[in-house]
Amino acid sequence: MTNNANDTNHNMRITYETEGHICLIGLNRPDKRNAFDSHMIAQLSDALTRYEADSELRCALIFAHGEHFTAGLDLMELQDKLDKGVFNFDESQIDPWGISGKMRTKPIVVAVQGTCFTAGIELMLNADVVVASSDCNFAQMEVQRGIMPFGGATVRFVAAAGWQKAMPYLLTGKAFDAETADKLNLVSEVVATGKQYDRALEIAIEISKAAPLGVQGVLASAQDGVRNGATSALANVHSFLPSLFHSEDAKEGVMAMVERREAKFKGR
Repeated sequence: MTNNANDTNHNMRITYETEGHICLIGLNRPDKRNAFDSHMIAQLSDALTRYEADSELRCALIFAHGEHFTAGLDLMELQDKLDKGVFNFDESQIDPWGISGKMRTKPIVVAVQGTCFTAGIELMLNADVVVASSDCNFAQMEVQRGIMPFGGATVRFVAAAGWQKAMPYLLTGKAFDAETADKLNLVSEVVATGKQYDRALEIAIEISKAAPLGVQGVLASAQDGVRNGATSALANVHSFLPSLFHSEDAKEGVMAMVERREAKFKGR
């Protein structure tokens, strides 16, 4: 396993592997239930930035080592760092929570199990596909710690679940299970305990077999709709088409259909 983290004094909080066109990014602080400290936040951003820059990689899978996805933020370690830019990312960096920094252009699938609190839910909400193990327990509990969610939940949780369904959890910080997360539209699907990684990898492989430029176009248009509203996004849809129609992949897609075979896309 390799890692792009530039912090050599701390053991690798994030693992980084590639398998074909898939990038496998693991939360690796199991002794602390994968709670995010400043080093883990920086290393996750490094890993996602590295994935974004590698033209061979078409889908990332974020998963967790150990029994739990994440207990959220390590508030003891972060306490004196929260106002010192630990969550500020510049235009060359991918923010794992999609609040600042460079806008990502490639898809992310997430596999969650066990405890998934606060920043973990917000990591899911900023991803594209989420597979949850049936043993998951969730809580957006910032209000019970004297703070508020600042990784996107105030907007994305509400957008996914609807105001009346989201607010009981955001305003109280109370826990909920995988079945409830599914009903609230926070996850794509729930699978038997222990099957979340395999299922998420299946989906990542399916995504990686599709035409990369087409996938990136879908993602960009959907992000445009979420950020700028339907009217603006619909007005922009056709702007993606010229480069797609003239791509090698579009020709390959047509030939594969005519020849009744699986297409071999190159992202060109």
